[in-house]
Parts: sequence; structure tokens; C-alpha cells
Amino acid sequence: MHPSPLLLALSLALPAPALADALALQCGQLFDPASGRNLPARTVVVADGKVREVREGHGAVEGASAVDLRGHTCSPGWIDLHVHLGGESSPQAYSEGFRLDPEFTVLRSTAYARRTLHAGFTTVRDLGGETTLALRDAIDQGWIEGPRILAAGKSIATTGGHADPTNGLNDRFAHALGEPGPAEGVVNSPDQARRAVRQRYKDGSDVIKITATGGVLSYARSGDAPQFTVDEVAAIVQTARDYGYSVAAHAHGKEGMRRAIVGGVDSIEHGTYMDDEVFALMKKHGTWYVPTVSAGRFVAEKAKIDGYYPEVVRPKAARIGPQIQDTLSRAWRSGVKIAFGTDAGVGLHGDNADEFVFMVEAGMPPAEALRSATIHAATVLRRDDLGRVAPGLPADIVAVPGDPLADITVVRRADFVMKDGKVVRQPE
Repeated sequence: MHPSPLLLALSLALPAPALADALALQCGQLFDPASGRNLPARTVVVADGKVREVREGHGAVEGASAVDLRGHTCSPGWIDLHVHLGGESSPQAYSEGFRLDPEFTVLRSTAYARRTLHAGFTTVRDLGGETTLALRDAIDQGWIEGPRILAAGKSIATTGGHADPTNGLNDRFAHALGEPGPAEGVVNSPDQARRAVRQRYKDGSDVIKITATGGVLSYARSGDAPQFTVDEVAAIVQTARDYGYSVAAHAHGKEGMRRAIVGGVDSIEHGTYMDDEVFALMKKHGTWYVPTVSAGRFVAEKAKIDGYYPEVVRPKAARIGPQIQDTLSRAWRSGVKIAFGTDAGVGLHGDNADEFVFMVEAGMPPAEALRSATIHAATVLRRDDLGRVAPGLPADIVAVPGDPLADITVVRRADFVMKDGKVVRQPE
């Protein structure tokens, strides 16, 4: 049957269906990571959790509620590639493992997750902490508010290494717990390294983290000694590739970095004692650098306070922490690929945007600092759906008053945050 002329005319006269719960974000300007510049006067139309379109100007959008951000610069939601949402620095941090149950830790981490999201960071990579896997899943289910999390779970270390969970225990405790192995993230051969990666897969991790050298805050003397052989690193990387994982390597000392890069890791975290030889090796292998200047500055400051860190930690914090910003400066000038990370948890959650300011102080142009937390960080995560504002992509958007390309410090005042199309913070 053919429709009657009257019905056809009525159907043609009906308005187009409205966009369900649509918002029209009227941005004074929109930072474009691809070009590294601000696009003037843009309206971002959001519906069903995604960007529907990006229009020039601030015209009304039929069926959508306007959000006035005309005094703001909008940006893709920021990505922090190095956080630890399971804890936060304090003088009590070293005893908490003996006093606090995992249930308390994960409940407390919900506050850290909320702070991080409200600071403008819609996605994070959590590089170490078993309870963060549960936090990630709770956020994904919509039970609690927080950023999208890609979690490493337990970091992989060698015996006595930076992520050996028995460091600092007396003999009685150590013998009671037994020798940690691959399930606990401690390996001493390529075969054990492969088992540790497979265990992370079983646990539900999204990424692999290794501690290629000693660390500042671990209860051990050296903060920079190499702690894996090249064969062990290569076994981790090869096995990780089987499961589609990328591999991030905590590293301070040069030799540990060299072994990690040759072994095939995707990123070097911290990188304190990098030099021209390491820069050249990273460029040859396409390795990313995630500086975490924030953590370096934080531990250097706290090392001045009696009793804040154990005495075995304090000299490492005083020596290594102040150097990372200078390393970033030299790495930027050398042409190493740089992506954004703070090591929040070593410092305070919610202060993540300080890293932008420190990057610019180190010589990076503001646009490059912003790109490091958008398209470059998305590349490290292998997520081409993140780090941009474009039709069809998740609506992750942060807005700051003013222009961060003219004054990078405005990133500390982010007052509009949207994740997956849901407004979680907006100007009063």
C-alpha cells in the first residue's frame, strides 16, 4: 500500500527527532592537538556519550541544551600515563601495608580517583597496585566517579628490586610470607618473566609495568642500579605482545634504561640519568619518555623533612628527585618523544596539572605540553579514540578559563570536565 498524500505531507512537516539529552558546549576556543593551536569559537555537540559534531561559531543547536564556555578554552580530556591511585604519599605510607586491609585501600582510592577526574584527567594509566583493578571495574560499571583507568596491576620486579613486596621486612615476616615469585611479580629468569606476564593477563591487567632499575621510594639502598638482564626484558616484551600489551619501564639509571630499550619496552618512566647515548637509543627504537617531573620535585621537597621518609630512602629522594626536570629539558631538545605522566600517588592526587607547568618551565612550548597529554598519550595507550575532540569519539572534554597557550598556569583552574558525555564538573 502507498501512503496517502495527507499522511505523506504530515510526515514531511514533522521536525527532525531531537538529540537525546544533547549538550552544545559553546567554547571560546578549542585546542586542536593535531595542529597544536586553538580553533576560535567552536560549538561541540554531544549526545549519547559521544561527540556528535563540531561547529564553527556559537549558534543555537536544535534539541540541545547550551553550556556557556565562551570565556574558556576547551581541550580533549587530559591523559596521565603514570599514576598510583591505590595510595598517596605520607609519613605513614610505609606502615600502611601492615595496618590497612585491601578493602579500606580501595575505598580510599575512590576519593583519589574523583580528585583526578575533577582536575581534568579523564583517562589514566595506573602503573602498579593490585586494588586498582577493582577500582577500574567499579568506575567502568558506573558505581563510582573517576577517570577511565588502564591498569597494570602488580608491577614486575627482580628479587630485592623496586617492586619486590618483601623489601624492608625483617627475617621473621619474610620467612612467614615465603619467597615471592612470578605470581607476586618477582622474577629471576626469562621463563619466570614470561610466567609473570601471563599472571598479569590472568589477573586482568591492561598494561605491563616493570621496574628496570632501583627506585627512589623502595626500602632499598640503590635507586638506579639495573635490575633485569636484556633477556629477561625481552621475554617480558615478547610475551606481552602475545596478549596485546604494551610495556612501561620504571628506570632511573642509565644501564637499566639501556637494557629496557634494547629489550623492546614502549616507554621509559622517570629516566633520571638519561644522557645523549640513551636519547639516541630511544630515538632509534621509537621509545617514549614519560618524565614525571611532579614526583621528582615532590620527593626532593619532602626529603628535607625529618621523619617523612625512612633514612634509607631520604638520600635517594634528595639526590634523584631534583634532576628529573633537567632531564626532561635535555630530552626535549634532543628530539625524544615525550608523553605526559605525573607519578601521582608519590605526590598528591588532584595536582596532576602541575606537570604541564613544570614541562613548560623545562622548555617545552605550552602546545607541546598539552599534546603530550592528549594525542601523544593516546598513542602510547594505543587508543586512537582518545586525545581528540572529533565526531564519533567519546566526549571527554576539559575546559579552563583563559588561554593555556598564553598562560599555561590556567590548567590548574580547570572548572569544566566531561567524561563520556557526562558533565562531572562545571563553572559555578
